[in-house]
Amino acid sequence: MKFNLLKTLAAFALAGGALGAAQAQDLKIGMIVPLSGPFASTGQQMMNGAQLYLKEHGDTVAGRKVVLIAKDDTGVNPAISKRQAQELLIKDKVDLFAGFGLTPAAFAVAPLATEAKVPMVVLNAATSSITTKSDYVVRTSMTLPQVSAPMATWAAQNGIKKVYTITADYGPGHDAAAQFKKTFTAAGGEVIGELHTPMTKPDFAPFLQKIKDAAPDALFLFVPNGDQGVAFAKGYKERGLDEAGIKLLATGDVVTEDVLEAMGDNAVGMITSFHYSEAHDSPENKAFVAAYTQAYPGVRPNMVGAASYDGMHLIYEALKKTGGDAGGEAFMAAVKGMSWMSPRGPVSIDPATRDIVQNVYIRKVERVDGVLQNVEFDKIADFKDPGKE
Repeated sequence: MKFNLLKTLAAFALAGGALGAAQAQDLKIGMIVPLSGPFASTGQQMMNGAQLYLKEHGDTVAGRKVVLIAKDDTGVNPAISKRQAQELLIKDKVDLFAGFGLTPAAFAVAPLATEAKVPMVVLNAATSSITTKSDYVVRTSMTLPQVSAPMATWAAQNGIKKVYTITADYGPGHDAAAQFKKTFTAAGGEVIGELHTPMTKPDFAPFLQKIKDAAPDALFLFVPNGDQGVAFAKGYKERGLDEAGIKLLATGDVVTEDVLEAMGDNAVGMITSFHYSEAHDSPENKAFVAAYTQAYPGVRPNMVGAASYDGMHLIYEALKKTGGDAGGEAFMAAVKGMSWMSPRGPVSIDPATRDIVQNVYIRKVERVDGVLQNVEFDKIADFKDPGKE
C-alpha cells in the first residue's frame, strides 16, 4: 500500500471539517490486537477488558458513542500491524489506536501515530522505549524494567548472591535482563550468565541444562505470557533444577492467571514480581474480578485484561476533560498526570514519560481454596519505570 498518509488524512480533514467540530460523531477506537496465533489469549484479554469497561460505564462519553474496531495483527508481525493501522486511519477514520500485544506492533505503529497525530494507548507491549517513539503514545500496562528491578532488589535482600538470567530474545527480554543485572549488581549480587531464547517455539532443555551446570543460587526468567511459561516451568522441574536448590524467580508474565492451571504444581512456589494479580486484595479488584468472570465464564482476568480496563478508563476520563475532543494535542495534555484507583491499586500517568506509575508486588504461587493464585507478600509502592532514568 503506497500513499502519503499525511496528505490523505489532510484531505479527509478538509472534506469533513464542518463535522470535525461536532462532537456527536462516533468515537472510533482502532484495536490492533493478536486474535490468532500464539498470543491470541493476549488479544482476547484486551478485548474483554475494554468491552467490560463499556458494559459497566456505557458506550457514550462526552456525547460521543464509543465504537471499538478490532483488527487481528496475529502477534509478532510488525508489517501486519502497520498495515492494519493504515487501514484503520484511512478506511475507518479512527480517532484513537489501542491494543498492541507485543513490542514489534507498537514500534511499527508509533510513526503513524506521530504523522497522523492520533493518540495511541498501549495496553500491553512492555519495552521501556515505546513511549519515546511518539509523543502521542501513552501506556497503561507496565515496562519490563519496572517489574524486573523489584525482583532483583528482593533477591539481593533475601540471601541470593549468584543469578543466571534467561530472557526472550526481543526488546522486553533485553530490557528485563539489563535492568535485573543493573539493580542486582548494584545491590552486591552477581549475574554469572545470560541466555536469550527464540521468540517462537523455543526448546528450553539445553538452556536449562546449561543453567543447572552453572549452579547459581537462582535463575531469573522472562518470556512472553502464554505457552512458553508452561513449558519452562515443566522443564525446570523435569531437569531437577528445584532439587538442585536453584530458585526460580521471574516477572509475572510467566505465571499469568490464564496459564496457571496449565502449569499445575510446576508453578507452586515460584516467586515473581508484577503489578497485577487476580488475588489482589482490594474492593476495586474484587469488583473487577467478579464482573469479569460473570461476563466471560471460564476465563480468568490477567494483567492484560486489567490494563485494557484501565486503558478505557483513561480514554473516558481524558474525553470528559476535553469535552469529547480526541485530537492528539488535547488528548495527550489531558492524560498527563492523570491518577485513579485501579483494580491493581493506585496508578498515575507520569507527565514526563507518559508511562504508568504503580505498585509492583512480590508474589508467590500458592493454592488458595484449591485454585493456583499469585499471592502478594511484599511491594514497592508508586514505582516509576527505571528504564528511562
